[in-house]
Parts: sequence; C-alpha cells; structure tokens
Amino acid sequence: MKTVRTKAVLDIDLSDPGPIPEKTIDKAVSLMRTGRLHRYGEFAESEPHVSLFEEEFASCLGSKYAVAVNSGGAALFLALKVANIGPGDNVLVNAFNLAPVPGAIDHVGAKPVPVETCDDFLINLENLERLASENQAKALLLTHMRGHIANMQEVMRICEQSRLLLIEDCAHTMGAKWDGQFTGRFGQLGCFSSQTYKHINSGEGGILVTDDADMATKAILYSGSYMFYGQHRSMPSVDVFESWKQQIPNYSMRMSNLSACLLRDQLNQIPERARIWNERYRWLESRLNQVPDIVVPPRDPREEFVGSSIQFHLNLPPENIDRIVVRCGKRNVAIKWFGRKHPVGYTSQYFHWGYMDP
Repeated sequence: MKTVRTKAVLDIDLSDPGPIPEKTIDKAVSLMRTGRLHRYGEFAESEPHVSLFEEEFASCLGSKYAVAVNSGGAALFLALKVANIGPGDNVLVNAFNLAPVPGAIDHVGAKPVPVETCDDFLINLENLERLASENQAKALLLTHMRGHIANMQEVMRICEQSRLLLIEDCAHTMGAKWDGQFTGRFGQLGCFSSQTYKHINSGEGGILVTDDADMATKAILYSGSYMFYGQHRSMPSVDVFESWKQQIPNYSMRMSNLSACLLRDQLNQIPERARIWNERYRWLESRLNQVPDIVVPPRDPREEFVGSSIQFHLNLPPENIDRIVVRCGKRNVAIKWFGRKHPVGYTSQYFHWGYMDP
C-alpha cells in the first residue's frame, strides 16, 4: 500500500498583529462613552489622550517635541513641509522603499531622487555621496527600510558635507538604535507610524519628532490645531506660535483621542515586544541560512534592531521564485516578494512609480 505524504500547513497566521491589550480596550470604551474623540475642546477641554501620548513619546525618545498625526505618510509630508521642501527641490530617498515615502515627496511638489540599495538592504553610501554632490539635493529622506539601519555616522558625515537636511523615516524602527542612539534622533526630524503592522497599533497614525521649536510649531499648526495649540503638552513656548499662527494653513491631519488612547499603554510594551521579535528573528535567521540559495545578510553589531520581520535573498531565477512564493502561500507561509515586475499588495519598486522623473 502506497503512503501519501501530506504537506504541512502552518497553523498560525503570520500576519496577525496581535490583540490590543485588555486594559487599553477598557480605556477606549470609557473614552467612547464620553464621546470626546476629537483632541481639542473649545468650550470645555477634551480628553487629553493625544497630548499625553505626544509628551510620553517625546520622553521615550529623548526628543523635545512630538506631534501626533493621522498616518505615517502625513508625518513624512509635514516633516518635508516644515523643512521648507517644495517645488523645484530634489530629495534623495532609498530606492528600496514603500510607496508612501516618495509619495510624500511628490505631495509637497519636490522631486524624489532614488538612491541605490546594497545587498544588505541598506542605502548605498557611495551612491548617496555621489548623488548628494551631483543633484543639488536639499534633503535626504532616509527610510530605515524593514528595520535595517545604515551606518548613521557615515550618513551624518555625508549630510553635513553636502549640507543635506536629514529626515528619518522610522516606520519600521520604533525602539531601535544605532550605536546606542535611537533612530529618529539623528536627523532634524524623525517620523514614525502606528499603522496596524508597525510596532504599536492604532490602525493608522503617525508621529513627528524634532528638537527644533520652529519646526514643531509649524507641524502643530499644519496638522490642524486651529488656535488650540495651547492644549498641547509637548510644544514650544506660545511666543513661537505668535510668529507663525497666521502664516500656516490647516491641513487637518490630527490624530484622534481614540487612536492615542490605544497607543499609550503600548509604548511601555515596545522593549518586551522587541525582545520576543528578536528571539524569533535569530531563530529563523539561523535556519534560513542553512537552506541552499537563501541568504540572510548579517547585521552590524552596532545595530540594535527590532526584528518584527525578516528579509532574505533567494538566489534563483524569477520564475522559480514566483512558484516558491505561491507554494508557500498555499501552506499559509506569507512571503512578500519585492522583485516582481509589477506592484502587488504593499510591495513595489522604484520603477513602478511612474510619476517620478527618470
């Protein structure tokens, strides 16, 4: 009698973000019963969840100011706006990226200039240095893509040498450090995300951090504070607002109280989440590197990463890779392939963004 061998199917959902903590759900329900989901109050002060979250987030990073908005993309857009990036400006950006990043550059009317990526998924520093000198770029929007952190001493050297303003996209590196310093604290501005599949989850949300009083003030006003900026806790002095409050348009990009309520308790969970993710990352890394044609690039010991996902190279022809991805999907192992000829789901390549000039 012939035995038919069945193929194992993974019985867990790798895309499951995990539940919101029970105590946070209770707080969110209590907030909903008040109905005060908007962060500002005109005749009576609203619940201060967003203001408290901003204060707590800034404290965690050691930043002077934090401004919470409705998405990570909104944080990137506002960072570019407060840095006076606009039409006619070139902005260097990792070619290996997600669509909202060049989209934010296009949103302010500037031109995204893609920088090559190395085999370790990091921005190519030689190409960055060359493009910085050739393109008269005004800024570098550096994405720590999928949690991979470049040599930030070298990045800072190039930025200072070329007078590039540095904005860090830390959507995948909340809680991560390079050589003992948090990501988001190297550049003039740092941007974070609380979209469901990031390190803290409010469905959608973004945070901008900076030590610059003028930039923080403009971000608060742009985000849609009206004249209620005094209800912020993480804010410059009121005198700074006097200079800007009638010069800055309102873009209505505020975070809601409900989103902030969901996030506040999760901040304290980041170190423990990072520990669990990194244990899983190292376990999977060791096993993937035993498989022929799979390479997980080594990580620099100065990088205190948060391994909430893992990336690897599969050294096979594209048609073979496609078949493997499909077969893995049938066994409930979800793999995203960034090498496809056409964009699929969240994944795309720089040449898919047809609005960018060649």
